[in-house]
Amino acid sequence: MNDGGEATAPHIPVLLYHAVMDDPPEWIAEFTVTPKDFEAQLDAIVASGRTPVTVSALAAHLAGGERLPERPVILTFDDGFADLPGPTAEALASRSLPATAYLTTGAITPGRRSLLPPAPMMTLEQTPLLEQYGMEVGAHTVTHAQLDTLPGKALRRELRESKSVLEDVLGHEVQHLAYPHGYNSRGVRKAALHEGYVSAVAVRHALSSQTDEAYRIARLILRCTHTVKDVEEWMEGRGAPMAPFPDSFQTVGWRLFRRARAAIKGPVFAG
Repeated sequence: MNDGGEATAPHIPVLLYHAVMDDPPEWIAEFTVTPKDFEAQLDAIVASGRTPVTVSALAAHLAGGERLPERPVILTFDDGFADLPGPTAEALASRSLPATAYLTTGAITPGRRSLLPPAPMMTLEQTPLLEQYGMEVGAHTVTHAQLDTLPGKALRRELRESKSVLEDVLGHEVQHLAYPHGYNSRGVRKAALHEGYVSAVAVRHALSSQTDEAYRIARLILRCTHTVKDVEEWMEGRGAPMAPFPDSFQTVGWRLFRRARAAIKGPVFAG
């Protein structure tokens, strides 16, 4: 490690998991890993010699240069599926692996609604249990809307209400955000800052880095087809581009299409 305490390796793998189960609903099956595969992937992370940290550590580094371990790795979980406060959290804790969980409050609160299709979900009351297992908790909006298609008032409501609900149940500030589907824009990132978040994660399917953007942190999304070898390659800083990098023309065009569609059809889950 150099005198500034920064990592000698520039690549920082930030892994994105969703459900960990054997028989997922069809809509999330592509982004589900089996418990057996999950444990094998966790063992590969441990064997890599990387130091697991939460998103807070990376956000603090990006904000002011606070020290990171020489070879950090970050595990994140989106939505709040039922396995998270049970076997998934236990598998992480048994290996001393901290993680960051981003919860869609409308999907885990009885009587509330979200755009997520039906699936086994944890409950809002279980949120403090995640912290007992060593996870930090971030917000993933209320309804899982595509934030970059929303008008300003609706955007601010998604960001503010999910943060407030989680803060009420945890009893402390919630500072980190995950964009549903990874979709964001300059306006969305400014709104996240304005609502009091200190970081936000996207997807990008790329390795993060020490110079990544605090409100567009890149993550590597785990699919059912990914193997231990894929995880091992990411731990070595290979197999994916490294952020930061500008949006491609395809990304910008897709955003414009989705905005036009939302103006006609209203909010939708995916696409």
